[in-house]
Amino acid sequence: MKLNKTGLYLIVFHSVFQLSYGQPMKINYGKNAIAGKYYSILGFNMYCEIYGHGKPLLMIHGNGGSIEDFTKNIPFFSKTYKVIIADSRAQGKSTDAKDSLSFEMMADDFADLLDTLGIEKSYVIGWSDGGINALLLAMRHPGKVIKLVSTGANLWPDSTAIIPSDWKSEQGYYDSSKNKTWMTAKEKNAWKLFLLDWYQPNIPLSALKAIKCPALIICGDHDAITIEHTVLIYQNIPKAFLWILPNSGHGTLIEHTDEFDRKANDFFSNNLALPSH
Repeated sequence: MKLNKTGLYLIVFHSVFQLSYGQPMKINYGKNAIAGKYYSILGFNMYCEIYGHGKPLLMIHGNGGSIEDFTKNIPFFSKTYKVIIADSRAQGKSTDAKDSLSFEMMADDFADLLDTLGIEKSYVIGWSDGGINALLLAMRHPGKVIKLVSTGANLWPDSTAIIPSDWKSEQGYYDSSKNKTWMTAKEKNAWKLFLLDWYQPNIPLSALKAIKCPALIICGDHDAITIEHTVLIYQNIPKAFLWILPNSGHGTLIEHTDEFDRKANDFFSNNLALPSH
């Protein structure tokens, strides 16, 4: 998604503490040398951490984010799942200095990561741009996804998908920045990530028919993504469920962590009562 959505995405994130062995201990998700490792994935080194045991669950963060953004959710899911969580290409510790970046590339990255880990298929949770990646992973690699949860995703980058005020703000940033010369690697990477959301994704509704697995499609009732756009996504996936989360912005899984975690787990466990078609 876009710069404003990225800003919302980062603002709603904050750290929590997990109890371990009866003592309060802060787990530095995203900076945990015990759980983390680099993997050679399609031309770059992807940083990934793994927690828990059980059926695999791949969690995918949004634009400009990192593993740390799921700090509030990993403790819940790692009790019953093998949680696989990586810094996406050109984000977090997964540096990639190449010019090109697309959602399709990232979806393929995650498929290759699962292959590298010897995982045939996985449950998937994607937030924001990660929600787009979750949809594309199921479209491009259908055998890799058991079920997916996608929250705050969009299919195209305009004001019918993103709330008009945010889109207009992003347009202003693009217009004021498009002729700048970016000097540092950090600046160049940030612009690359912005352009990813400015020009992409470009997924036609008809392409969603390729998603064969059950999908839980989510947005907040005052999300950066319009409810109408989220409903379109839901309506065009054959085995989809819809959840519009009340009193929530773009950070559904942060603003309503316990409810989100329970609902996603119920969906994975076939105990979900929500609108479907």
